[in-house]
Amino acid sequence: MEDCIFCKIAAKEIPGKIVYEDDACIAFLDLSQTTKGHTLVIPKAHFDSVLTADPEVVGHVFQVAAMLANKIVKNLGASGCNILTNAGEVAGQTVHHFHIHIIPRYDDKDTITIQFTDNSKTADLDAIQKEILK
Repeated sequence: MEDCIFCKIAAKEIPGKIVYEDDACIAFLDLSQTTKGHTLVIPKAHFDSVLTADPEVVGHVFQVAAMLANKIVKNLGASGCNILTNAGEVAGQTVHHFHIHIIPRYDDKDTITIQFTDNSKTADLDAIQKEILK
């Protein structure tokens, strides 16, 4: 895609701090460095999000992300990491090219908070299950 910054990085039209590359995907350090080692893994082909990417591409990109996450955690001395992707603006996606974040976590005082709300007392799991399975 012409105006996609990630396509330009994948095509080496603009520089990126690349930490991995193969025929199908590339991984580079996120400029924001939410935590030390924050890395993005992207397919070289353009897909708007995980929701529109070919299943084979999704599988490969996640395999690479898992491999890199292990390497990042080990080599940077992290205690763990978050591996996530956002699909759509409402989910926090700002660059509309499928990408996976690897965010190393060093301790509970990291500068980011990922918080899940517990709605277990009010959620009707049976109704939600039926809706998904329609």
